[in-house]
Amino acid sequence: MTTHGAKPPRRPAGDGGTGRRPHGEGSSAAPASGRVDAGSSGAISRRAALGLAGAAAASGLAAPALAQTTIEWKMATAWPADLEGPGQSAQRICDAIALLSGGRMRVRLFPDGELVPATGIFDTVSAGTAQMGHAASAYWQAKMPAAVFFTAVPFGFLPHEHVTWIEQAGGQALWDKLYAPYGVRPFLAGNTGAQMGGWFTRPVETLEDLNGLKIRMPGLGGEIMRRLGATPVSLPPGELVQALSSGLIDAAEFLGPASDRALGFAGVSKLYYAPGFHDPNGANEMLVNSVAFDGLAEDLKAVVIAACRAETLLSMAESDWRNAQAFEALKTEDGVEVRAYPPEILAALRNTGVQVVASFADAGGLDRDIYKNYMRTLQTLAPWSSASTRLFLQGRET
Repeated sequence: MTTHGAKPPRRPAGDGGTGRRPHGEGSSAAPASGRVDAGSSGAISRRAALGLAGAAAASGLAAPALAQTTIEWKMATAWPADLEGPGQSAQRICDAIALLSGGRMRVRLFPDGELVPATGIFDTVSAGTAQMGHAASAYWQAKMPAAVFFTAVPFGFLPHEHVTWIEQAGGQALWDKLYAPYGVRPFLAGNTGAQMGGWFTRPVETLEDLNGLKIRMPGLGGEIMRRLGATPVSLPPGELVQALSSGLIDAAEFLGPASDRALGFAGVSKLYYAPGFHDPNGANEMLVNSVAFDGLAEDLKAVVIAACRAETLLSMAESDWRNAQAFEALKTEDGVEVRAYPPEILAALRNTGVQVVASFADAGGLDRDIYKNYMRTLQTLAPWSSASTRLFLQGRET
């Protein structure tokens, strides 16, 4: 796995980062997009529709008075079809865009591997082959090391703090600047919540147990594990369970209990470690080709933004609820043993994590600017989070 230390030159993909004109503009009406389940994970429910209507009102959107030519886009995603959590988020955004646009704009969803593998989504959107892509920024670490800040940082922001950084403390402007050379616009588009520390095929009780451990852990967490003797392995979500079962890897982290259980980890491993030190926040992103986005009418631009924002809020609530239920089911129904990382290992992860993240201070340029802004925001939020959340939870648990 390429770590943050290797920084290839920033080179726009495809046609120089300008993108192509959006596919399908001026075409006839498209079929309904992607896969839709009848339950809460699929087609937009009445409650969700009301929420989207509120988002539309807040964004100043109005339903078109007359039917207009339908714009058809493609969305490549990093997730298996209808995967609980991020896969469903991507589908709901497609549905929301169709609803809020009054049918003027439709987005067809392509799960991982159907249009392009997960690792190729950024370049596909940059080139304009797909106008949208739903993934996590940590996937682009080899291309842009600082991209990991926009998914999660070890021992960094919690989900609501991450939203605060993006929306209030300058995170969005830095994110835009990072992706601009590639002709891509990024937006927050879902959050899977705090993650767990991974599934293991054998116990890890001392630091020596990490030596030679083959673990799927992308982003800065993988670099921390590498420095402690493990071997990070890069694999897309759809291959993780088979890789664990076959012995290709010894451990893997993906998301939280709900998505992990849906993917089938409990069938191949019974050791589930906590906490998710590497990903205390699970921000997902929507990549949009800049030329395609700029070619939209202003109200349709607002539709795309409103759909992403609404999904971020919904997914944060959904992830808390589903993860709580799945966490209990993993233990009581699936026979999974939840273990805490031993204090020796957790301390080493923390100390090494500080060094890994701090290395961005020496990177220079935009990477350093992102690091400094992130850390300044964390230092501003931390005392309030401690007083308002940590102390409250301590009191609630007594």
